[in-house]
Amino acid sequence: MLKKLRGGFLMGIGYMLSPLSWWNDLFFNLPIAYLFAYLFSWIFPDLFLPLTAVGYWLSNIIGILMMQIGATDMFFEQKQRNPKKDLLIGFGASTVYTLVVLALMYFQVLESPVFLVNQ
Repeated sequence: MLKKLRGGFLMGIGYMLSPLSWWNDLFFNLPIAYLFAYLFSWIFPDLFLPLTAVGYWLSNIIGILMMQIGATDMFFEQKQRNPKKDLLIGFGASTVYTLVVLALMYFQVLESPVFLVNQ
């Protein structure tokens, strides 16, 4: 029972961080990406915007991986995990999603948030 509760918790948090909840980026992923970029921009001051993209990408990867781990805990009793496969799926899905968002921002289909433009 504890494993299923942990799985549900991981799936919930993972969903909020994952690309599946695009509507929640404003509340979770972008603040995490901004904080990541802010911290690392002390070391690399000219790379704030690329660091924001990296932070956004990483938060999506973490979300997908949390969902995979949570789903395994909830729905599969004795499933063996393949961490390498899970990581590759997380990287692939998050990379594609992040590239699509960056392309939409580049072609001005989506506007950049004000706090990213003023840096």
